[in-house]
Amino acid sequence: MTMHSPTPRTFTKPIRVLLADDHELVRDGIRARLQKVPELEVVGEATNGRDALILARDLRPDVLLMDVSMPVMNGLEAATQIRKTLPGIAVLILSVYDNPEYVRGVVQAGARGYILKDISAAEMITAITSVANGGYYFSSAVGPTLVGAGTSAPVEDPYGLTDRERQVLTAIAKGLPNKEVAKDLGISVRTVESHRLNLREKVGTKNAAQLYKVAQDLGLLD
Repeated sequence: MTMHSPTPRTFTKPIRVLLADDHELVRDGIRARLQKVPELEVVGEATNGRDALILARDLRPDVLLMDVSMPVMNGLEAATQIRKTLPGIAVLILSVYDNPEYVRGVVQAGARGYILKDISAAEMITAITSVANGGYYFSSAVGPTLVGAGTSAPVEDPYGLTDRERQVLTAIAKGLPNKEVAKDLGISVRTVESHRLNLREKVGTKNAAQLYKVAQDLGLLD
């Protein structure tokens, strides 16, 4: 994650995706899904984290869709290296595990999302598009693990957020780009950017995944 709220990117060409998974059958299935979408382009494939890093440096994809468990170098290690050396590439972790430890590790490594391998093609495409546009995405089955067990009790807001800031925070937590937030709320993009800045200052974080955690803490995603 960069240390500021990312600016949504406008893609005039297909979003370039690099796949990394040690199972050929999985890669074949994902590639078949993505090739049906004109807005997406699979530019390369890797079978382990080390090769994913090498290809990422050479191909500079927009999104690295990567399995968390791979030989030679796992997805968490590779995500950490990507964050340090190629921060412009959005890492989206793919896994069969909904283990909270894995999910939290992904957030700490700097990945922008975590999706399960059994999700629908539509959700996978949504996740890729969200992280490519500067947002982040967590499968509904794993999102709550970022903050532990949820509660139905009213949640006190220690940050003093306004109603509009809470609306913008909810939109951020859903991975929506500024343009879409502005359209949904009937305000200008500049106003959305101003609210994002205020949120970062009030909450005391510049990390999008941590803002997701704050939204969860405040019960905005129930």
